[in-house]
Amino acid sequence: MHIRDLNRFLFELSENNNRAWFVMNKPRYDILRAEFLQLVTGLIAEISKFDPAILGCEPKKALFRINRDMRFSADKSPYKTYFSASILPSGRKKPSDGGGPAYYFQINQEGDLLFAIGEYMPPSDRLKNIRNQIVADPEGFSKMIKNKTMKSVFGGLQEEGKLTRPPKGFSEDLPHIEYIKHKGFMVWTEMPTKDMDPDTLQSTLVKGFKAGYPLATWLRTASFS
Repeated sequence: MHIRDLNRFLFELSENNNRAWFVMNKPRYDILRAEFLQLVTGLIAEISKFDPAILGCEPKKALFRINRDMRFSADKSPYKTYFSASILPSGRKKPSDGGGPAYYFQINQEGDLLFAIGEYMPPSDRLKNIRNQIVADPEGFSKMIKNKTMKSVFGGLQEEGKLTRPPKGFSEDLPHIEYIKHKGFMVWTEMPTKDMDPDTLQSTLVKGFKAGYPLATWLRTASFS
């Protein structure tokens, strides 16, 4: 993965986000896309060493398209200014699909790497199952969120969209009620890629994903029905 070439391409794309520029520069994109696919293929192999469940993930299905969905957006820029992938046992799923915990990462036009583990804003039935599992397994949940390695890399669970009051059917005095108010169960962190070589990038992601594995493991204990 030629990180500098990717960063340069994405920055130029952010300055020229139109079809004509993209068509002229598509040979560059095709090379970078192939390199990104190779990175994801390597990541699946490495992650499967501590999480065998993701062995069935097809690398091509893990990659997100660079084309933006503009149907409901005021921003009509046709292309995303980042490369991204989401690694799950069954392949890529949208956050709203409730496909279970994912290993996600992206590199944007500023050269910043973001990587995350968990479920971002799962659908209501899946979210209810996760909340019910917190009630059913307070000790296991407590052990997971106190994991020292995970906390050292990511800090705590992200609180985006957190409710101010307990969700319907959940009492204020339940253990972990503040976590039950969450609408997503994910950890993430960001860092620059400017001083990384390809090996450092892959090892950073593998180490980070391994640190977040306890969250993925715990989330899989919640029913998917």
